[in-house]
Amino acid sequence: MADQQRTDKQINIELGEEVADGVYSNLAIITHSHTEFVVDFIRLMPGVPKAKVKSRVILTPQHAKRLMKALKDNISKFESVHGPIKDIEGPGLPMNLGGPTAQA
Repeated sequence: MADQQRTDKQINIELGEEVADGVYSNLAIITHSHTEFVVDFIRLMPGVPKAKVKSRVILTPQHAKRLMKALKDNISKFESVHGPIKDIEGPGLPMNLGGPTAQA
């Protein structure tokens, strides 16, 4: 019975070739409303004053919180093997790069 319950809860996830390549991002802008979080992933290039959003992920507040916990857990695991990740202070970016401002 326990084996049947386990197989009933399995999810078959397919990763297509286009998505498997991934998208490089070195900046994320997070905005939110009362119903969703929007995470825009951006690639900034040195010396170029303009950047495009390369990917946008929209999450419910519950999924955003689960993502935060999963990232925290994975960062802890990474640092236990590879040592602390250093925060690199770079040039300051404006808090609003022309996108929508966060709403509570």
